[in-house]
Amino acid sequence: MATTLETDLLVIGAGPTGLFSAYYAGFRGLRVAVVDSLPELGGQITAMYPEKAILDVAGFPTVKGRDLVAGLVEQAGTADPTYLLGRTASALTSGPDSVTIGLDDGTEVVAKAILITAGIGKFSPRPLPAADGWEGRGVEFFVPSFDPYADKDVVIVGGGDSAFDWALHLEPVARSVTLVHRRDAFRAHARTVEQVRASSVDIVTRAEVTALRGNGTLESVEITVEGEATTRPAQAVVAALGFVADLGAMKEWGLTLDKRHVVVDSAMRTNLHRVFAAGDITEYPGKVRLIAVGFGEAATAVNNAAVVIDPEAHVFPGHSSEGS
Repeated sequence: MATTLETDLLVIGAGPTGLFSAYYAGFRGLRVAVVDSLPELGGQITAMYPEKAILDVAGFPTVKGRDLVAGLVEQAGTADPTYLLGRTASALTSGPDSVTIGLDDGTEVVAKAILITAGIGKFSPRPLPAADGWEGRGVEFFVPSFDPYADKDVVIVGGGDSAFDWALHLEPVARSVTLVHRRDAFRAHARTVEQVRASSVDIVTRAEVTALRGNGTLESVEITVEGEATTRPAQAVVAALGFVADLGAMKEWGLTLDKRHVVVDSAMRTNLHRVFAAGDITEYPGKVRLIAVGFGEAATAVNNAAVVIDPEAHVFPGHSSEGS
């Protein structure tokens, strides 16, 4: 028998924008539920770069991803949200006074408004062909903690921000770090590239990891540079080749999309009644995809949703610093 949950606002996505949305819904006196396909709160930050220093959050000259998430979770907790983790929003049905979202486990959530904060949607890492069968036996796609790499020879494959961030952070922890990329040019931020170049990390370009070897556990990798293969010791490989994003069932909901982004107006309204969006998933003229921008969009979306939920409410809630 399907479980039905009723709430004022359902937030789809438990990343930074979604967590701040949950807090702000509570600030507006709304009941709130949050659904996410990942089993943990924090979205991409928790899954991909919890140790990364984040530099674009107001009030924090620098803050680690995991610390930012911890603060957001604590803040959201004041709204007493209902979390529905490890579940995917699969179906949307609109009614005159509510929107019903069906989850992939059979749960139905009936909400007076929906706020989509799903970032890039559901994402999965791009595979490393040579590592087929080695996942979990020496090959990982994310680095949630540096401790398991202590005193290991680590090979990182990729040329983007994640690859260089992890190389920089693992360099003082691991016995050795080798970064392998198929081109001379990198997609990573230039400053980070220079920091890695100045470290002990061995950068190998015009190269591919073509084989992994070991008896049960990983012992070495074969790196081919312009047709010439060499073998290096490696007890860990991090495949930082990016990821494939998919909006999944949301593509079938009738939302106006611009490629993989949801088009919104200045109130964060989508083309569907009672459905709003905020954060990286949104698109409008002049859009800038930053965590800081997502926080502002969350407040805008929730304040405008509050009026849809209760027509006697006001868009402007008063300042959070004002006394009661």
